[in-house]
Amino acid sequence: MSTDAAPDSVAVHAGREDLTALGVHALPIDLSSTNPLPTVECGGASYESMAGGGLPTDGGNVYARLWNPTVARFESALAQLEGTDEAVAFASGMAAVTAAVLAARARQGGSHIVAVRPLYGGTDHLLASGLLGVETSYCGPGGVAAAVRADTCLVVLETPANPTLDLVDIGAVVLAAQGRPVLVDNTFATPVLQNPASHGASLVLHSATKYLGGHGDAVGGVVAGDAEWATALRRVRAVTGGILHPMAAYLLHRGLPTLPVRVRAQQASAEKVALWLADHPAVERVFYPGVAECDPTGLVGRQMRGPGAVLAVQLAGGFAQAARVAERVRLFTHAVSLGGVDSLIQHPAALTHRPVAPEARPGADVLRLSIGLEDPADLQRDLAQALG
Repeated sequence: MSTDAAPDSVAVHAGREDLTALGVHALPIDLSSTNPLPTVECGGASYESMAGGGLPTDGGNVYARLWNPTVARFESALAQLEGTDEAVAFASGMAAVTAAVLAARARQGGSHIVAVRPLYGGTDHLLASGLLGVETSYCGPGGVAAAVRADTCLVVLETPANPTLDLVDIGAVVLAAQGRPVLVDNTFATPVLQNPASHGASLVLHSATKYLGGHGDAVGGVVAGDAEWATALRRVRAVTGGILHPMAAYLLHRGLPTLPVRVRAQQASAEKVALWLADHPAVERVFYPGVAECDPTGLVGRQMRGPGAVLAVQLAGGFAQAARVAERVRLFTHAVSLGGVDSLIQHPAALTHRPVAPEARPGADVLRLSIGLEDPADLQRDLAQALG
């Protein structure tokens, strides 16, 4: 595909370039768990290549824990959308985070992480748990330079951040990282609205479960970066067995052609719902990048191409009111996750951010909303009856 193709065209055609030559139109699915070997020697060479993070050789694919062509198609498509050399897909977003940390440790030689809060609760908890053998220093965006040490192997940030949509200047953090690799969780923005690699990020992470798939029927994670990072990530994946299942890869890849259309439509509705909530007497504050006070340095338009379709609200009435609203909605679904075609509402402090340290946990009066493809007027009516 042409390198100057628009993102909408890339989303439709990336990873499908050879389908005409194959004589098919829909994405093929290879569900093989094992593969015939041409010879012992060739099979062994291919196995060794993939176990070390490389690609199959003429010995074939050997075994699905190492590599799968359906997964590779999805990876190629996502890399094109993010503007990186390659991408590596995993069984979940958390498997992708784990692999990124382990790959950074192996490549950089250190065991210290700098994590910019707020972060998704699962990521925050993993980095604090000690399970990966790392020590983590938490800070705000302005504290990165002071937190970096000689043994820092990775700086981790999320923008917009989960759940309060805090925006982080990626380029500023890259400078503050002083040459250390920077991983950016781009799940909320998607490649449609933000490309962290173009601002200096070494690694771009997605919980593919969310917007990339878009239909709430596949779990996956993916990390995009240059060829050397991809090799390191595939090596971790081959050894630990965290590869994305090919059926999930098919579903996630099938979701990409509609990604730009979905994200823009959901964003348009989210802007209407956010402005409506900002004027509601039961709402103390709206957290949304499209609200001026939530983007004081003008990152929307400079770093992001739009404010996205996730927002959070702080409610008058504390936890009791927040719980009541979450439980009274009818059109929204009270559920964790985000980025699907249907609108979801959840209480972060009680669910996704429950394992986060108390000082970093969102308020008990905060709800997070993921806006889907319903009519925004219907969403407003549903929230009005729940708030009432």
